[in-house]
Amino acid sequence: MHTDPASRPWYRLLYLQVLLAVVLGVVVGLLAPEFGKSLKPLGDGFIKLVKMMIAPIIFCTVVHGIASMGDLKKLGRVGAKSLLYFEVVSTFALIIGLVVVNLLQPGVGLTPPGQAFHADPVALDSGHVAEQAHALSTTAFALNLIPNTFLGAFVSGDLLQVLLIALLAAFAIAAMGERGKPLLHAIDVGSQFFFSIMGIVVKAAPIGAFGAMAFTVGSYGLHALNKLLVLMGGFYLTSLLFVVLVLGGIARVAGFSIFRYLVYIKHELLLVLGTSSSETALPGML
Repeated sequence: MHTDPASRPWYRLLYLQVLLAVVLGVVVGLLAPEFGKSLKPLGDGFIKLVKMMIAPIIFCTVVHGIASMGDLKKLGRVGAKSLLYFEVVSTFALIIGLVVVNLLQPGVGLTPPGQAFHADPVALDSGHVAEQAHALSTTAFALNLIPNTFLGAFVSGDLLQVLLIALLAAFAIAAMGERGKPLLHAIDVGSQFFFSIMGIVVKAAPIGAFGAMAFTVGSYGLHALNKLLVLMGGFYLTSLLFVVLVLGGIARVAGFSIFRYLVYIKHELLLVLGTSSSETALPGML
């Protein structure tokens, strides 16, 4: 049963727990730097737990969403419109990001105290760069989309491979018609199962945030936080401009207010703000 976050006591709200953990992590990293450094596994462990669940959740969500439409012709039309929408909106996002980053230059000076970063192009390993460029050729990229086995995509964690498998599975189930409905129902149940696991994992977000912040402050000091705040400020300014200008305009055309929608999902947004991970809010959003 879903519980409205507004009805919970304040101390049980996950995003407040995360924000409190961040503050405690800063204090620990500042007062006991060596101990703060030792807490790095807490943050790394939480990130690994979240990443562990992304592939199966994306697979079940994509397969169920596409196969449920049934009509492959309708799916093709919707897919074409979605692709066009994605490309146009992504272009606006890139433009806003480029404008903000060139005006604010938020990454300048993001180095530990007493250190400087100077990249000498002559000293770069050109052989390694050429190797990477060759590895990213069109043919190699296309072949890399195909996993060695059906389950290999989930083992490697390559999301593009997972999407390919999900698309093939969705088309196959849709083509099966009535015979595919039991399988579609099983995938729906599987989706709920994986989201339940993610709900359990998300409860560890305060621990992960505490460990990550303690390590950051313990390793680099408050100097790193100052530069990170500028960097994050630039990021959130870019996001705000994109949401208000681009998504706000799209929402107005569609006949609803983007601001009313943001108020409606405020708890999920605060959870994302506290954990710096959109995956943590995914179960509640869906």
